[in-house]
Amino acid sequence: MNITDIRIRRVNAEGKLKAYVTITFNDCFVVHNVKVIAGKNGAFIAMPSRKTKTGEYKDIVHPINSEFRTKLQEQILEAYENCPEDQVGDEDADL
Repeated sequence: MNITDIRIRRVNAEGKLKAYVTITFNDCFVVHNVKVIAGKNGAFIAMPSRKTKTGEYKDIVHPINSEFRTKLQEQILEAYENCPEDQVGDEDADL
């Protein structure tokens, strides 16, 4: 499976959330709302999730092995780092 497009929407607000990402795989499957989060040891990605009735957050989609998760995170963070600082998008644009 190849990542064929990564779109970054920087968040123009204070806090740990830095961007929302839309990823396209093989030009035929898209995942919206992957988040870029600023952590203590650098940026990382968080998968789209929903809140359950018990108040927990569960990922809606996620990689099933660490190798693909690492590849995904590396490519997303590279795209984020190369994204212009002034590229701030509408958070609801792809919803």
